[in-house]
Amino acid sequence: MQTVLVANRGEIAVRIIRACKKLGLCSVAVYSENDEHGLPVRLADESVCIGPRPADKSYLNIDALLAAAKAYRADLLHPGVGFLSENDMFAEACAEAGIRFIGPAPETMRVLGDKEAARKTMIEHGFPVVPGSEGTVDTLKEAISTARSIGYPLMIKAVRGGGGKGIRVVEDADALEREFPLVRREAELAFGDGGVYLEAYLPEARHIEVQILADSHGNVLHLGTRECTLQRKNQKLIEEAPAANVPEKTLSAIEQTAVEIARAVSYQNAGTVEFLLAKDGRFYFMEMNARIQVEHPITESIFGLDLVKAQIQVALGHHINIPQESLVLRGHAIECRINAECPAEGFRPSPGVIRAMQLPGGNGIRIDSGYTVGDEISPYYDSMVLKLIAYADDREEAIRLSLSALGELSIDGIEHNADLARAMLSDSDFHSGNVHTKWIEQTFLPRYLRGRV
Repeated sequence: MQTVLVANRGEIAVRIIRACKKLGLCSVAVYSENDEHGLPVRLADESVCIGPRPADKSYLNIDALLAAAKAYRADLLHPGVGFLSENDMFAEACAEAGIRFIGPAPETMRVLGDKEAARKTMIEHGFPVVPGSEGTVDTLKEAISTARSIGYPLMIKAVRGGGGKGIRVVEDADALEREFPLVRREAELAFGDGGVYLEAYLPEARHIEVQILADSHGNVLHLGTRECTLQRKNQKLIEEAPAANVPEKTLSAIEQTAVEIARAVSYQNAGTVEFLLAKDGRFYFMEMNARIQVEHPITESIFGLDLVKAQIQVALGHHINIPQESLVLRGHAIECRINAECPAEGFRPSPGVIRAMQLPGGNGIRIDSGYTVGDEISPYYDSMVLKLIAYADDREEAIRLSLSALGELSIDGIEHNADLARAMLSDSDFHSGNVHTKWIEQTFLPRYLRGRV
């Protein structure tokens, strides 16, 4: 029996362990001292402590992870999401140790992980990109000069990383002067690289992404689109698949472009190509995430596929034997991220121990979580408690099912954002597609908070 080291925590670790069980593979969960009694540890065949609570001493510790993989004779390693999932040096270290990294090749990750290099690659191949600086901008003087040619508003973006960190929108030169050093510092602390570039800001744009699955034999599939426009501080809160209120011709063009991009960078395994859709209907490459996405369950729902299982099979050298034309999208799915936070108090974090939890169920409802009653939501890690996925025959039914499920959800011991999700799903702007990536902060939150005063 082959062994997979699960190099992550929480709900994605649980998701990977369950896929291993489906494939008859042995799973080894890693955990920090904080997560010793966590759900992944209880579900995995084996488990091993890799360090103390801080992530840089545990889940980001490459030496500790490789030592665990060697100790348990792991054949494969799944990095999950976040942490080291898009770290090319980690993927390379796994290859050197004779461990199959479940993801793209290190050289592909290097290109995609460096946003400057990714932009250059897309431009060379003729793919549409948002206008911006030709490379990194290293000084404030250079930033001010470059900004004059791009025009305001614009975005300062870290060349590495993700998760909403290292990104600021600036409206004028004064804001650029104020924010430029802050973004560089944030990028250095978060990603170990303070490099940034400038990019035109597209007001009222939507965030549309395409799920890609590719093997080592030249087969590349797309699994439709996802709408990830509902964000706060560049962090997604609600996603749906397929993208709604977008012309079918535009969606088809986005999907085909995503496949061509994957081929251009010789991509293998599961990945996501992200685009900005402007108000005028034009779309632009934003980035490609070289890993599984948090929101992958909604794509699984509408296509009836297990993407994590497929990831492992591709890493084992299997062929993708599904023709693109045989992939038929059915229904609509919505995912709500339930986080331990208090929206009414400036999204104050709400760590604590889950004393009781009532989860919704029934036909069309799926809950992905790494926690059960008695587990601690720790301030050391991401605040997401669970993902609530609703699948139905069409979008309106999926919205109604989501609202019903959110109403059933009850978690004692922490505060969470389920009421906020219900309010967003009930909003007329959401129903009509009159949303953009800043809609939550600029339009929705002011009226939501007024209603709670």
